[in-house]
Amino acid sequence: MDIEVRACSSHEELRDALNVISHYFGSENQLEDAERFAQWIEVERMHAAFDGERVIGGAGAFSFRMSVPGGGSVPAGGITAVGVLPTHRRRGVLTSMMRAQLDDCRARGDVAAFLWASEATIYGRFGYGLASRMGSMTLERDRARLAQQFEPRGTVRLVDLEEAARTFPPLYEQVFATRPGMASRSKEWWETRKLFDNPARRQGGPKNSALLELDGKPAGYALYNVKQDWQSGFSKGTVTLMEVVTPTPEATRELWRWLFDFDWTSQFVADLLPIDHPLFLLLAEPRRMQFTVNDGVWVRLVDVGAALSARAYNDGEVALEVEDAFLPENAGRWRVTAGGAERTEDAADLRLDVTGLGSVYLGGFSFTDLVLSSRAEELTEGAAERADALFATGLQPWNAEIF
Repeated sequence: MDIEVRACSSHEELRDALNVISHYFGSENQLEDAERFAQWIEVERMHAAFDGERVIGGAGAFSFRMSVPGGGSVPAGGITAVGVLPTHRRRGVLTSMMRAQLDDCRARGDVAAFLWASEATIYGRFGYGLASRMGSMTLERDRARLAQQFEPRGTVRLVDLEEAARTFPPLYEQVFATRPGMASRSKEWWETRKLFDNPARRQGGPKNSALLELDGKPAGYALYNVKQDWQSGFSKGTVTLMEVVTPTPEATRELWRWLFDFDWTSQFVADLLPIDHPLFLLLAEPRRMQFTVNDGVWVRLVDVGAALSARAYNDGEVALEVEDAFLPENAGRWRVTAGGAERTEDAADLRLDVTGLGSVYLGGFSFTDLVLSSRAEELTEGAAERADALFATGLQPWNAEIF
């Protein structure tokens, strides 16, 4: 029987499409779960593959804006819940869904798409390139001393969901404006997903919301929980730092100092940290973080010209020969300058695939990295160095949340 790929048209179809990926995660969504998920995603942005009346594949996209170098942002599909049931693998179902999804992204005006890859080998053939790296840490409390002591002047309060929903988003937006790779958050996303504490999903104690104030004004926030344990009569608790957002260096120093003074615990655990985190220089013993690097978000330029023109550059110029087998309308030569990008007939300085372009787009990797890893070819001498100077950014890309 032929497989049909189309957008979902009801919460029931959304539930069935979500249950494809849930099959691999050992869980099952009910109708009420799909209705909750529909608070964050338009139902029609979930594509499903049908074998007759049964859903055997799913691929969704949140409607986000993604921050880019220079303080701007672009409309971008946040790809999520992609999977095919094991009974229908290797029949071209995934390829059909990804093509339908990217066509839909382009029709909606998305110039890029980005995702967290559960399986890193899947997405390269569809044009996604690894664009950022994330870090995780496990820090013993007795090794959490700061390198330079200071007299704290901020205050920290534990706040309820209502106050957090009012004070946290503006702080997040301040960081969004400076750090590339972040995803925009709607009011519903904040209230029903990020801040909402679902007891069924807890891994430890309840979610706590801490607000740092400086001079009586919100300056940073932290989301964390505590999992208490005991050994030989003393505390062996763990504080898991789910998200810490601080727009200024002072707020960073103040809030992390407060977190590391937490009583009745033995260690702090954090994930999804930017790899250029200030903790490397804030801490007296940064090696004690046991910092581990992993891959972060993957980026796919859906409209190469529009995406390249949306971010900021330094002075310079480079001509890129871009290959894109999956979306051939992106292929060709592009001249990139401080003013943006345009098609050109000039000889190319560098040749690369659209996956490589996704890797350098946010500044997480350089053209030199691509050349050294055989992911790009330098056609004129010194081209990679010139391209690196043109694309250089001050901060590494970071996305604070797996979606």
